Amino acid sequence: MNRTALALAAPLCALLATALPAHAAERSSSGDSYGTKASYAPQQSLRSYQQPPKGFVPVFTENVSRHGSRAATDSSDGDLILKLWDQAESEGQLTARGEEFGPKVRALLAAMAKVGYGNLSGRGRSEIAGTAVRMEKRLPGLFADIAKNGEKIDVVSSGQGRAVDSGQLFADTLAATDPALKPLIGAGRTDKDLLYFHKAAGGAAYRDYIANDQRLATTLASITDQPATHRAASDVLRKIFKRDFAQRVVDGEFATTAGSAVDAAEAVYNLYGIAPAMSAESPGGKGWQMNRYINQRDAAWFGYLSDAEDFYEKGPGFADSDITYRMAGVLLDDFFKKAETAQDGTPGSGTLGAELRFTHAEEIIPLAALMGLPGSTRGVSAERPYTYDDNPWRGAAVAPMASNIQWDVFRKGDTTLVRMLYNEKETAFRAGCHPVSKGSKFYDLDELERCFGRTS
Repeated sequence: MNRTALALAAPLCALLATALPAHAAERSSSGDSYGTKASYAPQQSLRSYQQPPKGFVPVFTENVSRHGSRAATDSSDGDLILKLWDQAESEGQLTARGEEFGPKVRALLAAMAKVGYGNLSGRGRSEIAGTAVRMEKRLPGLFADIAKNGEKIDVVSSGQGRAVDSGQLFADTLAATDPALKPLIGAGRTDKDLLYFHKAAGGAAYRDYIANDQRLATTLASITDQPATHRAASDVLRKIFKRDFAQRVVDGEFATTAGSAVDAAEAVYNLYGIAPAMSAESPGGKGWQMNRYINQRDAAWFGYLSDAEDFYEKGPGFADSDITYRMAGVLLDDFFKKAETAQDGTPGSGTLGAELRFTHAEEIIPLAALMGLPGSTRGVSAERPYTYDDNPWRGAAVAPMASNIQWDVFRKGDTTLVRMLYNEKETAFRAGCHPVSKGSKFYDLDELERCFGRTS
């Protein structure tokens, strides 16, 4: 499929004018148990940003963004639960609610196949286009200068389809807001080492940890194999299947063809989780109402299990190890290098005015941990595992779909300041970094170099 065509499947003007569907039952947030499948919302109003200190003007901006909301990467969850559903239907073992479940799953699978498994959905395109429009609105002077001076806008991605498409859509949206920017936007390029580092050479030690670390495996197994998990699985199955059939699933009768009861319930949870991303493709755009097949308590539990896996495999993890996020140093280093170039350079033709990067949760989550962003500051011990009660890390807040980290660079004379936005919210740099004044969100670049140990 032509990726540019995919990104522009709907006219940009219509895309930008259309608000996301506001289905209360399918609006994902940190409290809704969607984990990193949560849909995106900017975390601060355009009208509430601090103004830079007097005399400072924007000279450069750079970001890294996760791709927008997407279809599931494959049909495995739907295929698994439909095996059980078909058997139960043949035996007359469906609940009244369960009778509607199978056709709805098949419709959702068909919608995802039409979009393309793993590809941006309508909601995802809206999310990415919205972040582009708001970036331009926050920095109108910068983009006007980029256009006037003939500066370059670089677009780089992991090379994976949905990240490539997100970058193309972001660039096309910027060009739509100001056509003078179009000839300045470079062709999208790929840098796997920078934006897919968990699968690149720099992630070799990390991949060994995921595959072979016994402490990790034991911890995740102990978190998952709790009575609460089995209770939640039974609850989910009994919404769809009559009690006797649900018990047969629990007892393992279908284990060889459809997995365990927990596998089946997780499949239902995963379909619930992906439904908000596919709201635009639902019948009449009214949403899929997958919450009818899993109650909030059980969704919250499976959401916790998903968050626990991401916390240990991508996030702060064990406090005595940095294996999950050390490899993100290549991306943080690139942020600093581009900011340093903006500090040293002279605006004009050929100068880089904006660096736009597009990637995945597997990169955003470790970068957040490496930088000490809110919610990503606390690892755990093997003796005291990750729980919602005593750790603030939540996948929906750390790396929802279209999550992003942005640095805006301002200059006055020989002084360079940096402001960071995290999911479009002005965010302080980590503890030990001192802003230019108390309460300010602006930091001297030299101070950030000191704080992050980049000075000799």
